[in-house]
Amino acid sequence: MGETLSARKIKCYHCGDDCESFPIQHDGHSFCCMGCKSVYDILSQNNLCDYYNLESNPGIAIKNPVSKTKFNYLDDEQVLKKLIDFADDQIQKTTLFIPVMHCSSCIWLLENLYKLEKGIIQSRVNFLKKTVSITFKTQDTSLRKIVELLTALGYEPAINLNDIESQVKKSVNRKLSYQIGVAGFCFGNIMLLSFPEYFGLDEFTQHGFSKLFGYLNFILALPVFFFSAQDYFKNAYKGLRKNHISIDVPLALGILVLFLRSAVEVVSRTGIGYFDTMAGLVFFLLIGKWFQQKTFDTLSFERDYKSYFPVAVGVVINGKETTVPVSNLKIGDRILIRNNELIPADSILMNGDAHIDFSFVTGESAPVSKVCGEMIYAGGRQSGQTIELEVCKKVSQSYLTQLWNSEHFAKQNESKIQTFQQTVSRYFTIALIIIATGSAAFWLVVDPSLSINAFTSVLIIACPCALALSSPFALGTAMRILGRNKFYVKSPEVVEQIAKSQIIVFDKTGTITQPSESEIRFIGEDMTNEMKQNIVSLARNSVHPLSKKIVSFLNENIRIPISDFHEETGKGLHGKINGNEILLGSSSFVFNKNESTDEADLTTKVYVKVNNMIKGYFIFEHAYRKGLGDLIKNLKTNFDLYLLSGDNESERNKIHSIFGDHSKIFFKQSPLEKLKFIEDLQKQNKKVMMIGDGLNDAGALKASDLGISVSENTSHFSPASDVIMDASVFELTDKFITFSKDTTKVIRMSFVISLIYNFIGLSFAVQGNLSPLIAAVLMPLSSVSVIVFTTVATTLFSKKEKLK
Repeated sequence: MGETLSARKIKCYHCGDDCESFPIQHDGHSFCCMGCKSVYDILSQNNLCDYYNLESNPGIAIKNPVSKTKFNYLDDEQVLKKLIDFADDQIQKTTLFIPVMHCSSCIWLLENLYKLEKGIIQSRVNFLKKTVSITFKTQDTSLRKIVELLTALGYEPAINLNDIESQVKKSVNRKLSYQIGVAGFCFGNIMLLSFPEYFGLDEFTQHGFSKLFGYLNFILALPVFFFSAQDYFKNAYKGLRKNHISIDVPLALGILVLFLRSAVEVVSRTGIGYFDTMAGLVFFLLIGKWFQQKTFDTLSFERDYKSYFPVAVGVVINGKETTVPVSNLKIGDRILIRNNELIPADSILMNGDAHIDFSFVTGESAPVSKVCGEMIYAGGRQSGQTIELEVCKKVSQSYLTQLWNSEHFAKQNESKIQTFQQTVSRYFTIALIIIATGSAAFWLVVDPSLSINAFTSVLIIACPCALALSSPFALGTAMRILGRNKFYVKSPEVVEQIAKSQIIVFDKTGTITQPSESEIRFIGEDMTNEMKQNIVSLARNSVHPLSKKIVSFLNENIRIPISDFHEETGKGLHGKINGNEILLGSSSFVFNKNESTDEADLTTKVYVKVNNMIKGYFIFEHAYRKGLGDLIKNLKTNFDLYLLSGDNESERNKIHSIFGDHSKIFFKQSPLEKLKFIEDLQKQNKKVMMIGDGLNDAGALKASDLGISVSENTSHFSPASDVIMDASVFELTDKFITFSKDTTKVIRMSFVISLIYNFIGLSFAVQGNLSPLIAAVLMPLSSVSVIVFTTVATTLFSKKEKLK
């Protein structure tokens, strides 16, 4: 009996459970079962035992072995199609829901799966959604093997072919709702039980009731501390392990001190403590988190279907091409995808020569050839002539949003972004510790009995709840308002980045010009019907604004098959139609070295060359976007403005009349030169905003501190941008920037309000006589006032800019 009791006190090295019988001794450790020992062996053999250093007993207990036939269904091709996000001849991607994921060790192990399974290329964890996205080589492993490996490690995926995604979101939202419910219930009841103390009514009641209410408050505070507030402690711990002081550190410190001091006062019968303040603090913080989550959920729906892709795609209806919004695509629709356009939905190739660039998904930019009848996944980009596809799945909003946020297109300087909250929280925490320690040291000399009280009181009253609430409410409100006005930001941090910008660089064609309104005429030989049809068939394969204008001008609704098609970005198009070699583009693209050109003529021209014979050229009169002059005038008061254009200098005088400075206007800029120009500005320690259309300036958009992609009615967009702006609201750009600056002002003003409350509270705290009533009044009052102030002020600033 003695040995059995002794054994029960031994914890399993892997999962932390009590060893119910004699433990299994192996490699100097004790294990509760063969399952835990087996997982340890797997990790040990692959040098992954750092797993146990990140958390204490992080593993999941594996009491029952999994049947070898349990995952046989993963060999079924029909099942695989529903679980695989992307597949080609070599690579597949899948996203699995891991409900037992619970700590930093789980994240670490799941992101190191490639060390355990040869075929796994990469695995990325989304801890909030409890998912892991896995990319693997099909020749080396399979989805079944990966699922079996995860199950063997104790991380069995929850596979529901119907609604995995909705279950993930539901489980995350449900936990937060429970945490808010528990904190709100306990907060209300603790306040109710504390009213006699607030108003000094305890002397009119039996003294025993005060003790009883104190213990009841203690009991009510336990679920708030251990359940509702648990995430703040976890996040603070993770941050400190990485030498990072986040806003969760002072919050967790304040909650901990509130709970411990209150518990000591109640148990020692020296007071009723501050359980009401602690419960109120946690409740309001969770409300802020819920508001932010609700904002993101709302924006996610709007972004995925309407906002991040405010685009249309060419659709063939009754033999004629028209455009429909991507969100309206239905299964069976025939869509046309031009060169460099993104495929918006999983589709089957019906016609054309497909060379698909899947760099969005795999990071590999080498085009993959596809044949008629073959499946092409959403996210691929066509490289070559126009292809015709039949939609076989609805547009997957979450997957397309995932592509835009793909790490392959993450901003190079994204890790350097420091929000106001992150910056302040670091110094705030240091200042808080210094004041608390200074107060304790002072009273230790003057009156030692007040030293501990002064120390804890400072930590209680100076807890930065207002600062923690101001950012989610202000930025969440701002994102909603900007989204309603067709200005779609990628994340809350982007709003602050907009406000920090010092230089704005504009692209010209398609950005400040409006291609649909420009005038066009053809000069040269009389065009035959065959020549018109050939030119239109070639131009249809490009999404460049000038190509689209030519198609519209010639008004031919025919599509002739093209061979040997290629497009040189910013230069021109080449292709063979019915044996005729056709070139369409700039003089440098069309003319041979020994052919004379009229480069002295600076008008915008697109030349036509058929079988080495110049047939003429299209000449364009650019139309500039509505309100451009007023926009530039307003922006010049606060920003250095530059213009980069791939065109010639034909419209220099016109542009100069708008921008006003020859030295900041640059023509004949290649995509590489635009990129280098941005980098040179950044070397001067300037924050650069780039506004382009994402066609010839994707590299510049990616390199800039803040990239804004102007989107017309086309399915081309730049994943390297931070903002997608509908072209119809281009003239409001200055208002969006001003509103973003105003939003950051709101956050700073709310911080000032928080400091005022802190100064008032600290005047009591440093004296060591902070009463529960003062804490109970100041903490909720500061939280509520900051929430109201940030929401109302942000809304009022939007009204000032006349935004919807």
